[in-house]
Amino acid sequence: MNRTEFTLSDVHWLMDLLQTIEVGIVVLDGENRVRSWNGFMENHSGIRADEAQGADLFQLFPDLPREWLERKLHTVRLLNTRTFSVWEQRPYLFRFRNRRPITGTEAYMFQNITFFPLTDQRGAVEGVCLLVYDVTDMASSRRQLEKSNAQLKRLSQTDGLTGLLNRSTWESFLQTEFERHFRYGSEAALVMLDIDHFKPINDTYGHMVGDEVIRQVTSLIKFNLRQPDIAGRYGGEEFAIILPETDLEGAECFAERIRSVIEHQPLKCLDQTIEVTASLGIAPWSLAYQDAEQWLGAADQALYAAKRQGRNQIVVAPLSE
Repeated sequence: MNRTEFTLSDVHWLMDLLQTIEVGIVVLDGENRVRSWNGFMENHSGIRADEAQGADLFQLFPDLPREWLERKLHTVRLLNTRTFSVWEQRPYLFRFRNRRPITGTEAYMFQNITFFPLTDQRGAVEGVCLLVYDVTDMASSRRQLEKSNAQLKRLSQTDGLTGLLNRSTWESFLQTEFERHFRYGSEAALVMLDIDHFKPINDTYGHMVGDEVIRQVTSLIKFNLRQPDIAGRYGGEEFAIILPETDLEGAECFAERIRSVIEHQPLKCLDQTIEVTASLGIAPWSLAYQDAEQWLGAADQALYAAKRQGRNQIVVAPLSE
């Protein structure tokens, strides 16, 4: 078997390679003092190799997650095996500024780290080597993709004009709330709201003014919502709101507050000042409803009763036993 002997030139090339490779190399002894520190680490940390060698790693980088890193190093030394850290779990170990122009929006370098033991001729662990990989490009792409997907999901669930939940998404929430209240029997109420005489607004001032009326009524509704309330644009100028953990008295207070503020606050729409009113129907939760559609139908019937009785008022659906 032919064996190639290493020469001084080979060692020199190997050292050049370690200095110029685009991977950080840090070798630690048993006391976590730096034994090796390559060019990648010099360039990104600003600490020269002659400054790092022999120094305690935790003194060089006081912001390192000491407890976590010591546990990692202890595992490598004890088990004489490799271990890893990926950016999804811990974005970086060494807080290096990101210098890549394409991913310049990322403040810091994302890193994957490989820890592996360095053994002597007898197999005893003498030190631990850390390989630091700059994965900023990959991490940034993944984060951008996740952000885009989240944006698409949000757009698919909301109404473009008002920013409220669209009808299909709101109905899925209604189904969930119905099942929850059916199981636990807690109080809740459903409110349907419709802007009165909306068609004449569109016919008189045009659809741009009509859209602005809907937007401003939406703002008034949003202002009066509590955190758990679930509001959606049900269609056209009609809105639907689920009020979890709310009894009839609370629902009536909420509905009256909305009705009153819409009636008394003229809307500035483009160059027009328009006064509008709204009719509302309330259906308190009842075990008599067999499904979410019955509950919604009761609120809808109450809304149309309010319209038949002259509009700008609130009607409560008959309590079902």
